[in-house]
Amino acid sequence: MTHWATPFPLFMERANGARLWDVDGNEYIDFCLGDTGAMAGHSPPATAEAISRRAAMGVTAILPTEDAVFVGDELTSRFGLPKWQIVMTATDANRYALRLARHLTGRPKVLVFNWCYHGTVDETLAVLDSDGRVVRRPGVVGPTQPAGDTTRVVEFNDVDALERELAHGDVACVIAEPALTNIGIILPDPGFHDALRDLTRAAGTLLLIDETHTICAGPGGMTAELGLEPDLLVVGKSIGGGMPVAAFGMTEAVARVVGEAVEEPDLNISGIGGTLSGNALAVAAVWATLSTTLRAEDYERMIPLAQRWEAGVRDVIAECGLQWSVTRLGCRAEYWPATGDRTAAEAAAMSDDDATSYLHLHALNRNVLLTPFHNMALMCPETSADDVDRHTSVFREGLRHLASIV
Repeated sequence: MTHWATPFPLFMERANGARLWDVDGNEYIDFCLGDTGAMAGHSPPATAEAISRRAAMGVTAILPTEDAVFVGDELTSRFGLPKWQIVMTATDANRYALRLARHLTGRPKVLVFNWCYHGTVDETLAVLDSDGRVVRRPGVVGPTQPAGDTTRVVEFNDVDALERELAHGDVACVIAEPALTNIGIILPDPGFHDALRDLTRAAGTLLLIDETHTICAGPGGMTAELGLEPDLLVVGKSIGGGMPVAAFGMTEAVARVVGEAVEEPDLNISGIGGTLSGNALAVAAVWATLSTTLRAEDYERMIPLAQRWEAGVRDVIAECGLQWSVTRLGCRAEYWPATGDRTAAEAAAMSDDDATSYLHLHALNRNVLLTPFHNMALMCPETSADDVDRHTSVFREGLRHLASIV
């Protein structure tokens, strides 16, 4: 909330669909959508009704409800993995999945991709410095131990580096976004995911795919789109229509070993799960959201709008003669002050906080809301072509002014 271009955050009064109103009565076209949390649109009617109904019937009891049956089946149909656990956030899901991976393999380390994003999981808050050493990501508060003790880091799409680091034999799990989404959007090279899966299997390393942001690619994320075969999969934020909830899935082989672990008497202090994980209110929200939104027919509408947004931004960049790029993934798109052919390290080096703040504030003053800490726009089922064209017009005015002074 502190990362808006304003000296203080806007205070929201209400939000609905692709619109948000602040306490001063200003209406905004919302392309931020809670940084993916509201990708189904603000307050989807079915989700709001289900939350209200469930709240009147009991919020949490450390017992399952019938909604859990549908949710498990729906997640399996979308992502392919047969067994699921519901938790509060994708950070929780990633943390628990990595614990399971260490339990299953007996290995201590995790491998991540440079400038990845997996929430606030300690092991994933690591990057490569200019000398190729593993260090804590800038801004990390209170790191528990040196990053290299827990984590190996390679550049996304660098198959040779991946093979080299896995050869040490100490990596329990590779955790990967199917495409990087928090350092601009960096898409996988052709064949990269095949190599990733082959190399992890050969090394006896589990593969965890984090679809929390990349569910923008379709109902089953990039896992369904590309036919990925992870051992573990995490999805969060959007599946509950904004309700705090996430899920991690696993293969039958992983689930068998997990099943043995849950028989142990000290499970409640195992470091996996929490009192409110899988609570009735959150599961009801997932049931309502996935049964009525973020379906194939929704993406058939949302993705062309993102293509329209991408095309408009690209035309403006060309008009202004800047060496900027715009990349799209499903119904999500983002511009970046660098050419599109880049590594995450190069993207981080080219980041321009002043330009970003200016463009965000320019848009905000013209009633267009973008994600504050990067240049991302997301489409929801209620986003319209007029909304997209309004952004293009606002972006053109702002970038022309920026280009004239740099």
